[in-house]
Amino acid sequence: MNKYENISDILKSLAHPARLQIVIGLIKNECNVNEIKEKLGLPQSTISQHLKILKNSKIIKGRREGTNVCYKVINKYVMDIIKIVNKTVNK
Repeated sequence: MNKYENISDILKSLAHPARLQIVIGLIKNECNVNEIKEKLGLPQSTISQHLKILKNSKIIKGRREGTNVCYKVINKYVMDIIKIVNKTVNK
């Protein structure tokens, strides 16, 4: 996969409002599905589908913490993109 395809995949993954909110939240604070569910008010199955897309795009990574999986953003480019998004949103 060339670099433009990779960037395109990342941007497609971030293009959904819920996924964008999930990524912004996970940059601020690692958390699990239940915490994301409480913050966004979406069904757990919907959040799990969004997390799967973000994991497949190598934007986030999960680590097991007891019976829960705690997610965090691992992609530096995505962190840079989110900084730009936050500047735009917070104007």
